[in-house]
Amino acid sequence: MENSKSRRNFIKKGLAASVAIPFLGSSLLACDAKEKSKKLKILILGGTSFLGPHQIAYALKRGHSVSIFTRGKTQPTVHKELFDKVEHLVGDRNNNLKALENGKWDVVIDNSGRRVQWTKDTAELLKDKVNYYLYTSSTGVYYPYLGNHITEDTKTLTEEPAVIENEDEKLEYWYGVMKTNSENAAIKAFGKDRTIIARPTYMFGPGDKTNRFIHWPVRLAKEGKVLVPGKKEDLVQYADVRDVAEFMIRLAETKTTGKFNIAGPKSAQTMLDFVTEAHTAFDVKNELIQINDYNFLQNNGVPYLVSWIPPIGKNYGSSRAANTKAIAAGLTFRDLKTSVKDMYNWWYSDAITQEQRNQFEKNPKGVLVNEQEIIKKWEEQNK
Repeated sequence: MENSKSRRNFIKKGLAASVAIPFLGSSLLACDAKEKSKKLKILILGGTSFLGPHQIAYALKRGHSVSIFTRGKTQPTVHKELFDKVEHLVGDRNNNLKALENGKWDVVIDNSGRRVQWTKDTAELLKDKVNYYLYTSSTGVYYPYLGNHITEDTKTLTEEPAVIENEDEKLEYWYGVMKTNSENAAIKAFGKDRTIIARPTYMFGPGDKTNRFIHWPVRLAKEGKVLVPGKKEDLVQYADVRDVAEFMIRLAETKTTGKFNIAGPKSAQTMLDFVTEAHTAFDVKNELIQINDYNFLQNNGVPYLVSWIPPIGKNYGSSRAANTKAIAAGLTFRDLKTSVKDMYNWWYSDAITQEQRNQFEKNPKGVLVNEQEIIKKWEEQNK
């Protein structure tokens, strides 16, 4: 399935001291507050694509300085005005890291680590120049998703199996292995006490070039019957890219190391509940038609519709990543209505050309074009 291409997240000691030794305790708290308010020098490997611009916007808003290391080719579609306020270091992770040789930073955020060797090389180069390494990984490290409750301690992929059934699975395994081994490369160079691993699930929001989620803002803004795939108990998970970006910056600020599943919503949500809530972003009347037959959906061109992935086979637990640890560390969530409306406004802004919109909205094989025919066929079959 094509979704495989897309795959792929306290101050108690000071408080106690302030009770036992008031004068010393207040001093400790003052030091801690000063440390938290320290302005960071942040290096982002990547930074111009989807997640990076939102990290930059939040970091600058909080008074930090930002350097980005890119090839100088990709142009952002959000927060363009902020890129004059960051330091641009140009190079290539494949063969040219020279621009990173002389700087020093408080934290490096590795957004572009798409090869294990890239992470090895940058982590080794920067381990004496940077205090913390924050690697942007994925819940894809848990593939195949077989559990009901996938925590940060769940076993991750380190090698591909000898036999893989099809090309789609091969991509899933490759991605999971690449992300796991990149995490391990960062940890090996920096140590566990200086490494932060962020494992987001499917991200969406302004700037998303994958088009894997835009179906919902586009469709729910229009009236009529809306196809809702899946059974009534099917769970979904997703993450607003801005929630991910802001959480990662806060982890860097508080020096909170470890591994974190970054998945929303805060509590379990079914696909029907997801669409019901998302549709409130628009003042239109919709009739939600739930199609609960996986074979019917597959045979009619709806093998998945992110955030819905059919919870079968090796994808059973793909929407069952535990987010308790991340929430305890400060992960927060925008309401879905806001996220959907913001993505809709971005999609119909100057950031996207009409040609790009047409390619998606008028795709003859897409669900938007074929939805009503699929619903009619379903209703006739179930008279």
